[in-house]
Amino acid sequence: MATVLVVEDDPFVRSALIRHLSECGHAVRSVGTALEALREVSQVGCDLVILDLGLPDLDGGEALKMIRGLSNVPVIVSTARDDEAEIVRLLNDGADDYLVKPFSGEHLTARMAAVLRRLVGGAAPVSPVLRVGGLAVDVQRREAVLDGQALDLTRREFDLLAFLAARPGVVVPRREILAEVWRQTYGGDQTIDVHLSWLRRKLGETASTPRYLHTVRGVGVRLEAPAPAPAGAEHQP
Repeated sequence: MATVLVVEDDPFVRSALIRHLSECGHAVRSVGTALEALREVSQVGCDLVILDLGLPDLDGGEALKMIRGLSNVPVIVSTARDDEAEIVRLLNDGADDYLVKPFSGEHLTARMAAVLRRLVGGAAPVSPVLRVGGLAVDVQRREAVLDGQALDLTRREFDLLAFLAARPGVVVPRREILAEVWRQTYGGDQTIDVHLSWLRRKLGETASTPRYLHTVRGVGVRLEAPAPAPAGAEHQP
């Protein structure tokens, strides 16, 4: 079971969430403000955060960004704002999932289970290190190394790289990338392009001269090892 941090200022909602999650076997801590949540995440840690957006001291969207600056902990946003643009923004800012109030305890625990499954790759066994050419991606440690040099990746860049590295040589459709990495079923092409551009820069390549990341126009993205240099090429003048 998981250690869950509930960030909710409404005492009745907070009490109901604590009771339900505890009955499900989770270890639960709770706070009522964004600043308390940031202190908990940075100093104590947890396996998952349930973050209400209507906090008294700081907008939950801003709190989400600050949590992302501290930790890769999964965050499920709890919101009364049933607005598509707002939800897309939150997902792009680092939320792993969202629930629109009111929701049932069963719905919450199902979403939690889905988020936590994704962290370990679901029921299928996950290779601890994915290797593609000189690229090594340690899924459990969330570390990536290229030709012996550690890569400084954001949380989403790592998720994207690990997702593609688990499917070397396969053209992955953008729709699948959006669904599995961003957990969205609509929009997002520009978001994918921006993150691919950042990732290429850190891999030392560009879209026009790719080494690992290859875009197949109108289809998707393929990650594969660079072709080996022809024998004797390094001795040519």
